[in-house]
Amino acid sequence: MLRKTLLLLCLAVWVIASSRAQIQAPFVDFINQEHHWVDSVFRKLSKKQRIAQLFMVRAHTNLGQAYVDSVAKVVKKEKLGGIVLFQGGPVRHAYLINKYQRLAKVPLFVALDGEWGLGMRLADSTVSFPYQMALGAIQNEQLIYQMGQEVAGHFQRLGLNINFAPDVDVNNNPNNPVINFRSFGENKENVARKGGAYMKGMTDHGILTTLKHFPGHGDTDVDSHKDLPILNFSVERLDSLEMYPFRELIKQGAPGVMVAHMHIPALDSTPHLPSSLSEDIISGILKKRLGFRGLAFTDAMGMQGVVKYFPDGEADVRAIIAGNDVLELSENSKRAIKMVRKAIRRDRISWDELNGRVKKVLAAKYWLHLNQWHPVEIDGLYQDLNNASALALNQQLADAAITLLKGDIPIHQLDPQAKTAVISIGADSITTFQRELENYFSNSLNVVLSAKATTVEVAKVADELKNFKQIIVALHDQRLRPQSTLDYSSDVRLLISELAARKAFMNVFANPYVIATFPGLEQAGALTVGYQNDVTFQKAGAKVITQQLKPSGKLPVTVNAFFKYGDGL
Repeated sequence: MLRKTLLLLCLAVWVIASSRAQIQAPFVDFINQEHHWVDSVFRKLSKKQRIAQLFMVRAHTNLGQAYVDSVAKVVKKEKLGGIVLFQGGPVRHAYLINKYQRLAKVPLFVALDGEWGLGMRLADSTVSFPYQMALGAIQNEQLIYQMGQEVAGHFQRLGLNINFAPDVDVNNNPNNPVINFRSFGENKENVARKGGAYMKGMTDHGILTTLKHFPGHGDTDVDSHKDLPILNFSVERLDSLEMYPFRELIKQGAPGVMVAHMHIPALDSTPHLPSSLSEDIISGILKKRLGFRGLAFTDAMGMQGVVKYFPDGEADVRAIIAGNDVLELSENSKRAIKMVRKAIRRDRISWDELNGRVKKVLAAKYWLHLNQWHPVEIDGLYQDLNNASALALNQQLADAAITLLKGDIPIHQLDPQAKTAVISIGADSITTFQRELENYFSNSLNVVLSAKATTVEVAKVADELKNFKQIIVALHDQRLRPQSTLDYSSDVRLLISELAARKAFMNVFANPYVIATFPGLEQAGALTVGYQNDVTFQKAGAKVITQQLKPSGKLPVTVNAFFKYGDGL
């Protein structure tokens, strides 16, 4: 009897282990296979509920209880496939996720735009890893893989299962208003390497990721949130440059791809037709030519880039017909579901096509273990989302990204005892960078100058700096989204040029493109790029000055004739 019991126990353990191993099979292969759980769930869904599985609705916890309750009603009544979380707090998000999952007939996809982790939406209470532009400077992709691991752990701890990341747009337009610092840079191979490391770090640890924004949003000067960008490039150019990272990462098993709202005449000449609604682009190029068999997601369906020319739900219908598997943030999901049913009756799309996509969505949920969903544990949530390993890795990433463009020898000649001025421009108070240097330079003065300093204020600082042998300058951009230009006054800009001519040591804690907007900056005694105004990057910059860190970052974009892609001492 005991032997029989042990045998049965071993068999049960083997079955459970086999099941888990199967669900952790490569995502793309897994969702294109048949599964008993998928079939059993599918059979219980009405036709309307099957269509609903292809829609994800917006969710916030910073817009009041009435908003939370209104989304709850939609989730319960319409039986939607998932939610996309935006701003709020992690604890409130956890309660919301538990509430919505309990209301759902089928466990929900729960997604968030986390290009730099949870901090992209929950900036004040979770870890923000470096922007992808900074990651593009790093020469050790293993660090980016580790970042993917940490991000996946944070997502799972909060009850999230999809990250709309990484962004693999090749940013070769410094004036791009929507991608820019969100890209790994201008070099397609570098973008593919960095994007692949980040993607793999997350997918290896159980998170569904999406490459975005197919077929490539890097060379636009129009924000698709506000209008429809037009890409007037040849097929050859698009295939060899914009689509390169997508093609390479699809070969590596990319689970998801998010399709952009852009008009690309060379790929589909239909007037005003966004790529997200183009059957030629999604079914023809993405799925057939590139062989993508994962889940195709639309970008948000309320953006002007898609609804400007296809309003009142027509965009939703066309997105389904074009071949998208999941629609993100329809303006009106109830209306869209009705219109899709009508499109099926009018033979614009078949039930066979739609049912196949529904089963892929359900298989993705099975791969994510949503068939065994458990509520998010609230106790210890904040501590777990700000864990020591993530914080330590964040500093490692900053240290690896910091880029020295000029002045390796002059830095080694700095005298710790000499009279030294450390000036932070664009700051409101003494900065981390200045604090980190205080103990190294025994005879130093900290100066803070506002980005909008008056002529009198600038003149006072200039006069004060005349008596200093060594001048170290930090340029700060305090905006949450670092742009290609700094909002400094003309007087402040003139002072920066004068200090560069005096061979001051310049440190840019901002978007690297800003270097091109300061004529004469190349004359500085030394020049480092810290990519963003973050405490970790300021610490890394100080380490370079004090020779505690040998910088290894390489510039991921060309900023002007003096500093080009790949530069870094």
